[in-house]
Amino acid sequence: MRANRITANLRVADIGEAKSFYTDFLGLSTEEFTMGWVARYTSPETGAHLQLVTRDATAPEDAVVSVHTDDVETAYAQAQELGFDIVRPLTTEAWGVRRFLVRAPDGNVVNIVKHHP
Repeated sequence: MRANRITANLRVADIGEAKSFYTDFLGLSTEEFTMGWVARYTSPETGAHLQLVTRDATAPEDAVVSVHTDDVETAYAQAQELGFDIVRPLTTEAWGVRRFLVRAPDGNVVNIVKHHP
């Protein structure tokens, strides 16, 4: 699998309450998207970014990071072949991404995702 980008998923109780720290203080002032339970903020100058997550709306567990890849199908097959614990099977979500969640051997849950153009 080839990771194109990795995004930290920070667990917060309320995105609205947490937002100003990350946007005003840290300078991640561009809101790339928000869906109520997850929002991604990016620095327009550097491209540094992160996601604030209250809870994953469709998965049984929250991921600590999202790993963006061009070939999510092959990544899914590799994860299965290697015997990793699949937390959520490969799914096309209502908001247009194709993803699966896998548990790393250390216990962290990782969201492997491909965004459709």
